[in-house]
Order: sequence, then structure tokens, then C-alpha cells
Amino acid sequence: TGYYGDGLNAIIVFAACFLPDSSRTDYNYVMENLFLYVISTLELMVAEDYMIVYLNGATPRRRMPGLGWMKKCYQMIDRRLRKNLKSFVIVHPSWFIRTILAVTRPFISSKFSSKIQYVNTLAELREMIPMEYVHIPDSIVK
Repeated sequence: TGYYGDGLNAIIVFAACFLPDSSRTDYNYVMENLFLYVISTLELMVAEDYMIVYLNGATPRRRMPGLGWMKKCYQMIDRRLRKNLKSFVIVHPSWFIRTILAVTRPFISSKFSSKIQYVNTLAELREMIPMEYVHIPDSIVK
């Protein structure tokens, strides 16, 4: 996480490769608490506009969050947080992520859909945002 621009514009980096394996017996419990942690962190950090950078690279399918979890996250996010989100950048999007977003597009607001951006390379991401504020894990760089 970090800030960019003149105001308190937060950049929140979310690396999917560090999510728990879905075969864990306590997977639902861990994901529920992770979500609550992320939301409470967003509430504390976000004073104004912010962007989320979702690093999908180096993530096996069993570590990717399920559709139900993502839907629940979206529904539970406070209106102010949804409104202040300026961009949701998905780096190294897999066909699975693209398919899920295509299928769910009719069920999410067009305003939110317009904030989703796909970025295929880290070089492309560098053109969008100041990378000195973004930590990219080594496994994704490779």
C-alpha cells in the first residue's frame, strides 16, 4: 500500500498468490477474516480517491478467490468506499478472471464495471501508476 498524487490517494496492492489454498479445512473462516481485515484497513486508509491493484500472476487456480467470496466482498463494501474507488487494475489477468468478470458484469453496476482495467505486463502497469509506491513480490516479477 502507498499513496500517490497531490491528495491522500491510496494505492492498495493485493497479491492473489499469497491467498490460502482452497483445500484448507478452515478456508471459509480464513477468507472471511481476511475480508474483514481488508475492509477495516480500507476504512482506515481511504480518505479520498484510491485504486486497487490486483496481482493475479503466479497464482494457481486453487488460490484464486471464488465468485461467491468476491460477490460478498463487493456487496459488503460501504457505498463511500465503492464511490471513491477510481480504478480496479487486474495485472496478468487469467482467462478464468476475465470469464468471471464477463459473467458477473450484468449483476454489478456499470459504474463499477467501468473502473476495471486489465494490464498484461508490469511495464504496462508502470505507465499507469508510480511504481515506487507499489511492492511487487518476486514470484510475480519472475
